[in-house]
Amino acid sequence: MDRELNEEELQDLYAWIDKIPLSRPKRHITRDFSDGVMAAEVVKYFFPKLVDLHNYIPANSTQQKLSNWNLLNRKVFSKLNFHMPEETVKRIALSTAGVIEPVLSALREKIEKKLEHTTDNIPDLEYYDTRNQEKHHTEIHQTETKHLAQMAGEEMKKDEKSRLKNGKPLQTVQFYSDMDPTLRLILQEKEQAVMALQETVEILQMKVNRLEHLIHLKDMRIEDLTRHLETYKAKSQTH
Repeated sequence: MDRELNEEELQDLYAWIDKIPLSRPKRHITRDFSDGVMAAEVVKYFFPKLVDLHNYIPANSTQQKLSNWNLLNRKVFSKLNFHMPEETVKRIALSTAGVIEPVLSALREKIEKKLEHTTDNIPDLEYYDTRNQEKHHTEIHQTETKHLAQMAGEEMKKDEKSRLKNGKPLQTVQFYSDMDPTLRLILQEKEQAVMALQETVEILQMKVNRLEHLIHLKDMRIEDLTRHLETYKAKSQTH
């Protein structure tokens, strides 16, 4: 698990992860997987019955990250004959570079071994159970919605702090002390209107970005469900 992966192994691992629909866009793997939520989603993708995503909370605090990983170790990884040392968990929660990749690679091996074992009995194979897949995607969507809501809340808090600090009438009007009071009032109202419009534009742009991301995830899910349905049909026909 501590073995450093070479460039070819890393690229193969990243390609494997990219095929899995996750609730958050993959930007920086060290930070993306630091809270354990996306690791839970990876296992959920292959074995829907092993993971209840509601138990894993997207987090920035180290304490909650450790809680997520420890729960994974006890409830999920143990069923895959996989275990993460406490020190490794801490390093991942602290977003230490180069730690998560070997862990995901080892987890991938355990998942593939488990899949090989379960393919002996196709009717019980969770990986190809389309109903379980639909449940999995529903839970992914719920986790994603929760995460987006948290992000939106953080953005609103930042905006509120910015307005409290900079939003009072400290605009260009203050530099014209000799201006006619009536004109100054009109200019102040115009500036406040412009600020309000700018805030509206920023909020709308944020919503557009979120919607584009959701559409992208939906397309990935449709493609994924279609592929699994075709695979399931093919497996059924051969037995």
